Amino acid sequence: MFDKIFRFTENGTNLKTEIIAGITTFMTMAYILAINPSILGETGMDKNALFTATALSACIATLVMAFWAKLPFALAPGLGLNGFFAYTVVLAMGYSWQMALTAVFLEGIIFIILTATNIREAIVNSIPINLKHAISAGIGLFIALLGLKNAGIIIPNETTLLALGDMSNHAVWIALLGIVLTGVLLILKVRGALLIGIFVSALAGIPLGVTHTPQEGFFSLPPSPEPIFFQFKFSHLFTIDMLVVLFTFLFIDLFDTVGTLVGVCSKAGMLDEKGNIPRAKQALFADAIGTTIGAMLGTSTVTTYVESASGVAEGGKTGMTAFSVAVLFALSLFCAPVFLMVPPAATAPALILVGLFMLSPLQKTDLENIEEALPVFLTIIIMPLTLSISEGIIFGMLSYVLLKVLSGKAKKVSLMMYILCIFFLLKFFI
Repeated sequence: MFDKIFRFTENGTNLKTEIIAGITTFMTMAYILAINPSILGETGMDKNALFTATALSACIATLVMAFWAKLPFALAPGLGLNGFFAYTVVLAMGYSWQMALTAVFLEGIIFIILTATNIREAIVNSIPINLKHAISAGIGLFIALLGLKNAGIIIPNETTLLALGDMSNHAVWIALLGIVLTGVLLILKVRGALLIGIFVSALAGIPLGVTHTPQEGFFSLPPSPEPIFFQFKFSHLFTIDMLVVLFTFLFIDLFDTVGTLVGVCSKAGMLDEKGNIPRAKQALFADAIGTTIGAMLGTSTVTTYVESASGVAEGGKTGMTAFSVAVLFALSLFCAPVFLMVPPAATAPALILVGLFMLSPLQKTDLENIEEALPVFLTIIIMPLTLSISEGIIFGMLSYVLLKVLSGKAKKVSLMMYILCIFFLLKFFI
């Protein structure tokens, strides 16, 4: 049945590979089940209800990706966007969390309209092929840095920006063990190497106190989302503040999603001969629908996760990978302690090695050609340094257009690229 739906043979994969890929993706992004309620809970929202909203919105959006777009990508409430929701809109600007949810709901509706009218797909297709390869590499460095940071291998430092972490920290050694073990398994071409690395690292962390087993059992009933369900407030609908908040949500989510889809598809060799994403419109609908339903359930913007690259690295090529992730998010509603016991140090090796895999599309880029290489370099370096996919895309696209125009090759730039650059400049100066 699944072979007929997802066309395993046609895509050069099989059910076992797709399920392993889905489990790997889920394990590298399951942290959102703990982090999203923690961040949004700062606004006064019910944390138990937020857990349910997080899992349900991720499950629904990923199911849309699985059966409509049939791509191996997972979705969930996005990091960064939930921080803007909580710390800027609510705690800094002083608005209620109900107003912020209203902005997220409107964002989802607008994205559905933009996707239906092919505007979002046109934006994706307008990105030059070399920048698409650069986005893949930039995301690779971005998630590798996240892995190093999550494990404590790299820590913030006021003098040198970043520094080596405390080598007496057991979490650091668990992560290093995972990197070496997973590397050896990859050399030996063992299927499921990333997933095996995660589980072995998690088990090794138990006696060292890095992995904490649940104290109150492994299973529990899901909390009710009722305290935050459909809690919209439209009293600020036609205000400048609502416009600013809505624009920010739209902008960040648009280019984070575009960057993730382009980057992971480039790494997986899924781009067509013109450098376009297969079934891009359906994939973009998945996050638009997810964001709209997520707001109804009571959570911040739902977006495509860069951690999907870990599943692609394990061989995931079809919607079966996404379906496996969705099933695990559904199961997490009833056995959250099991999924939440895996520490960041155990998932860090997968993220770090996926960062390596994501660099491979750079082999297709002529780095001797400055007019192509400079925008590629800026895209790659800005992403990890700002911890923002969208900022990397902005710098890459702006530099690409400026170099073409100033070198007398303005006609080689598409109209959509010029329009996007105008919006980028407005973002900086307004």
